[in-house]
Amino acid sequence: MAWNRPKPDDRSDNVEKLQSMVQNTIKNIEEAEDSLAFSDSEEQREQIRAKNQRREESIQAMRNEIQDEAQARESGYAGSEQTY
Repeated sequence: MAWNRPKPDDRSDNVEKLQSMVQNTIKNIEEAEDSLAFSDSEEQREQIRAKNQRREESIQAMRNEIQDEAQARESGYAGSEQTY
């Protein structure tokens, strides 16, 4: 039986990916806010607001992760591939 080796941990582009995810999530929030005007019921509007709240929380978590990645780069992490 052959063992599969894990892929190397390449974090060199994590910040860029996270920034893109933040931008996409912000766009989704804006589109959802625009759709509120066309919602048929208060229940539907409340669902949209709740989803946007979760999106805001996700954005904050992604921004925290961006800061962590930036600090890791500053402290000597050069984006080299590592395996664990």
